[in-house]
Amino acid sequence: MKKKVMIGMSGGIDSSVTAYMLQKEGYEIEGVYLKLHNRSDGYHERNLGYVEDVANFLGIKYHILDLADKFTREIYDYFVDSYLEGTTPNPCVKCNKQIKFGAMLKFAQEKGCEFLATGHYVKTDGEFFYEADDKTKDQSYFLSQVDKKALPFMMFPLSTYKKEDIVKLGETLASVYKEITQKNESQEICFVETVYTDVIKKHANIDLPGDVLDEDGNIVGEHKGYMHYTIGKRRGFTVKGAQEPHFVKELNPKTNTIVVGKKEVLEVNEVIASGLNMYIDEKEFTATVKLRYRSVSLPCDVTIRDNKAYIKLKEPSFGVAAGQLAVFYDDQKVIGSAWIESTK
Repeated sequence: MKKKVMIGMSGGIDSSVTAYMLQKEGYEIEGVYLKLHNRSDGYHERNLGYVEDVANFLGIKYHILDLADKFTREIYDYFVDSYLEGTTPNPCVKCNKQIKFGAMLKFAQEKGCEFLATGHYVKTDGEFFYEADDKTKDQSYFLSQVDKKALPFMMFPLSTYKKEDIVKLGETLASVYKEITQKNESQEICFVETVYTDVIKKHANIDLPGDVLDEDGNIVGEHKGYMHYTIGKRRGFTVKGAQEPHFVKELNPKTNTIVVGKKEVLEVNEVIASGLNMYIDEKEFTATVKLRYRSVSLPCDVTIRDNKAYIKLKEPSFGVAAGQLAVFYDDQKVIGSAWIESTK
C-alpha cells in the first residue's frame, strides 16, 4: 500500500516540484494551501491559481486550510508588538513552529497522511535537522524551534538539490511549471507587501521624531521614530559632528530615543536566551551558534540553567538584536535554539 503524504503547496516552484518528485517516487499525495492572512492585492488568488494548475497536472486533490485567525493572533500580532516594544521579531520561525509544522501537520494527520512534505531546503533524520546541501538556500535556522515530536513525520525532498537544479527540473515538466519558475522568489515575510514599516503604520504612529543619544546619555542628534530602526542600522538618523559611521546599539520605546555609537559599541561576547527548544539533553556543551539568519556560525560554550541558555562566544559578534534567534549547531546538525533576550 502506498504511503500517503500531504504536501504544503504555496504555488511556488519549490513546493510544486516537491509534489512532482514524491508522486514520481510512488507516494499517494494530496496538497494543502495555507490561507494565513487577508492581503488585498490578489496574493491568494494568484497563488491558488498556480496550486490548482499543478494539482490538475498531477491529478491530485488539494485542500485550502484557512488559519488566518490563528496566524493573526500568534504571528502577525507578535510581529507588530515586537517592533512596538523595540525588539526585532522573526515571524517565519514562529510560523514554522506553530502554523506549518503545528497546525498544518495536525491537519495532515487528520486526513490520514503518514508524512507532511514541504519545499524547505533542510534535512532531517527524524531526530534532528541538518543543513541542506545548498547552503545559500538552507532553512535549518528557521526550523530550529519546531517541536522534536514533529520531526519523524516530516519529509524534505529538496534537501540535496541546488536551487538551480529545481528550477531546471520545473522547466522540463510542463507549461504550468514554466509559469511558476518565472514568479519572483517568495518574500521572506509573506504578509509584508513592501517594507515592514508599512505594516507597523497600520497600528501606530511611527513617525515621531526623537533624540539620538550616545552611550553616556548625551543628546547627539535626531531620529525619525524609533520603530524605523533595528540594531546595527547605520542610516536614517543624524549625529552632530560625526566623522565616522555610527550604528544603532539600543532602542528605547518609552522615551522614543535610540542609542548609537561607532562599530565597536556593537561588539557582543555573551548572550542570554530563553524560550529553549533543544534536541539534546546536555546542559553544558560546546557548539557553534548563528545569532541571526545569514550570519557566520561562531564557536561558543553554552550552559543551560533555569530554562535559559547562557552563551559565551569565543569570538565577538556585532549587532546582535534582542528578539532574534540563537541557533546551536554541531557541525551541520541543529542541536537546539533559543530567543535572544539580552547581550553584553
